[in-house]
Amino acid sequence: MNHMKKIHIQIKLFATLNKYTPHNSEHYPVPDGITADELATRLDLPVDQVKLIFINGQKCAPGTRLKQDDRIGIFPPVGGG
Repeated sequence: MNHMKKIHIQIKLFATLNKYTPHNSEHYPVPDGITADELATRLDLPVDQVKLIFINGQKCAPGTRLKQDDRIGIFPPVGGG
């Protein structure tokens, strides 16, 4: 069976999502070709709490594929009061 190559990314989860940050978020292993939304699922993030995804400081679509050493930032909806 063909084993998928692993890449490593940096993960930063903001505000209410911070509690889902994995302990190895600075060098997190994922399968090569994983998308931003697949990463959110892998981290067990509540779908309704993923509002903005940034890769290397640029806003991206959920289906964007991640590459080695990408820096991923995920933000929840911003609450107001």
